[in-house]
Amino acid sequence: MMELDDGDATAQQHVAPVWAVFGDLMSGLLGAFVLVLVGVLVVQMDLVANLQAEVQKRQIEEQRRMALEKALAVPLASGRVTLNNGRIGISGSVLFPVNSDQLRPEGRQLLKSLVHPLHVYLGERGEILMVSGFTDDKPISDGNRKFEDNLELSAQRALTVTRALIDEGMPRAQVFAAAFGAEQPVASNTDEKGRALNRRVEMAPVPRSANPQSAASPSAPTQAARP
Repeated sequence: MMELDDGDATAQQHVAPVWAVFGDLMSGLLGAFVLVLVGVLVVQMDLVANLQAEVQKRQIEEQRRMALEKALAVPLASGRVTLNNGRIGISGSVLFPVNSDQLRPEGRQLLKSLVHPLHVYLGERGEILMVSGFTDDKPISDGNRKFEDNLELSAQRALTVTRALIDEGMPRAQVFAAAFGAEQPVASNTDEKGRALNRRVEMAPVPRSANPQSAASPSAPTQAARP
């Protein structure tokens, strides 16, 4: 039998640890690669799930918009009612005289025409109707002592519309009022045309479990009230 001399034995002792270290290194790299791959797959799965959820949400919103347009086809065709992002808008001049919360006769007739389609729409979806009052930023005149400010005027107008809807057949449990005053203008208040657009009442179907303030706007001061 051939015996290894001291030089050969020493060489083998040096070579063996090198291969062991190399094997450990490769195992570590393979494990790290697997972890990275798993992480990438998890991220991709989350992205796909989020994308699918967003697509589904947009589809539901589009179906909701189309259903609301269909329900309000007649008043929308008259041009006295607008629909934007699920909010039904009515010009304040159609409903009320300037600085007044007394409904015009034609305004009441318009509200009456909305009750049945809105009642059906809300009932099918288990939603409720938020009636919001808005004004321009022009201060209430000193001669009008009935309202302290625009917020109070918008609140009374929202309540007047809410009560009119109830009088015309809308169930009390399906409607509530909110006030914004001069907050959330839709046009500039620098001229009369813009101020006229800002004097308005909006109605928006919201989930029954929604907080009235968050349903309207999380940043705007509101007053919500049952009629």
